[in-house]
This record gives sequence, structure tokens and C-alpha cells, in this order.
Amino acid sequence: MSFTEFWEQYLNLSPGVIAICLRLSCAMFVGALIGMEREYTHRPAGLRTHILVALGACVVSITGEMIFTHYSALGSTSDPARLSAQVITGVGFLGAGTIMKEGASVKGLTTAASVWAVACLGIAAGFGYYFLALAGMLFTFITLTFLETIQRKLLRNHSSDVKYTVCTMDVSATLAAVNAASKAQNAQVSDLVSFRTDNGWEVTFCARFTGHRNLAYQEKFLAALASDDSTKIAQKCSDHEKVKHKF
Repeated sequence: MSFTEFWEQYLNLSPGVIAICLRLSCAMFVGALIGMEREYTHRPAGLRTHILVALGACVVSITGEMIFTHYSALGSTSDPARLSAQVITGVGFLGAGTIMKEGASVKGLTTAASVWAVACLGIAAGFGYYFLALAGMLFTFITLTFLETIQRKLLRNHSSDVKYTVCTMDVSATLAAVNAASKAQNAQVSDLVSFRTDNGWEVTFCARFTGHRNLAYQEKFLAALASDDSTKIAQKCSDHEKVKHKF
């Protein structure tokens, strides 16, 4: 078989070989940049994960275009975006694996969103929309880096962590009261530890209050604990102090 015959039979693709390599390179680049930012901040999904998601989405997009081109010439009708639509849906399961619940807080949502965004960027690169893929990469990178700094500065002024020490004779009732009060005041409780003492139980925990009225939320939170019959002992010996929040 001559090279011309080989080219016509195996390499004469639509899109062409050069176009395929360019699209894969673009997808790899956008995935690498976003993945490097996630790797630098020690997130569950890092450099290689984002690259693979972008490349996989790109390959699926190219495959959908090639199937459309091939079968359209034979008189068949097909949707080139059908495979890509399945990627957008399916990559959500991969992103869900990066979400972790620690106490009352949930972590990994931003990384899950970045994985999904990288898949969309890979689809754009796979269809040959280079400017869209690169512009989307730029805005995604800005969101993950510069906007995070702004978000931290804003939250620093509207959130505070308060450490509580509660003494009680009925630890289960006190924990139920803490849970109810935290839900009512939209507080996030973490680092909860309970241990037995000579006079009953001692429970320590940290509650995070957010919003410009977080001081009022703290007062209502403590009042809610004191109003419960099982936590009246806790009101007398509770000691709450603000702790510095580390961003």
C-alpha cells in the first residue's frame, strides 16, 4: 500500500490530523492551567485529573463531529453534539467524588465545579472553538484565583468563630439543643468534643456565624441554649471567646 493510499484510507480525516492535534493541545493546555491552580492549593482533583477530563471531553467532541461528517455523507442524520451532552452530564459524577463533608461544612464544591468547567472547555476545544476555549480558561482561572482573594476579604468582615464550653448533666439533650440552635441561627458547628467530669459532662465546640448580623446571631444562639431545660446548667458555666479565623 502506497503512502497516498494509506493517507486516503486512514488519515484523511475530517477534521484533519493537524486540526485534531491542535484541538487536543488546546484542551490539554486549558486543563493543565486550571489543574495547576487546584494542585497548588492541594485540592482532591489536581493537574492530571483536569488534563484528562479536558482531553476526554475533547476526544468525545471530535468523535461526534467525525461521526456526523462520515454518516452525513451516507445520507444518515446524526447529532454531533449528542456525545458531548453526555459528557456534561456524566462528568458530574466525577466532580461529586471531590466533595467532602467535614462536620457542618462542605468542601470540594469549587473543585467539582472546576472539573465540570474544564470538561466544557474541552468540548469547546474539541469542536475547534479555540477562542472560546481559551477565553473560558482565562475567566475560569480568574474566578479560582483573584476572586477567591476578594471572597476571603469579604467573608472576613462578615463571619466570626466562637468557641463554647458547656457543662451539663444530660449530654445527649445538650447536643440536641446545640444542633437545634445552630440550625435556627444558621451557624456551622465544628470541633465538637464531649468528655465526662466529676460534675457531669463538659462539651466544647466551635460555632461559625456569618453575615453582618453575626453578633446578634451569637446572642440568640446562647439564649436558645439557655432557654432549654437541659442546658440551664450550661448557661451558668458556659464560657465563649472569639478565636481568630484563619483563611
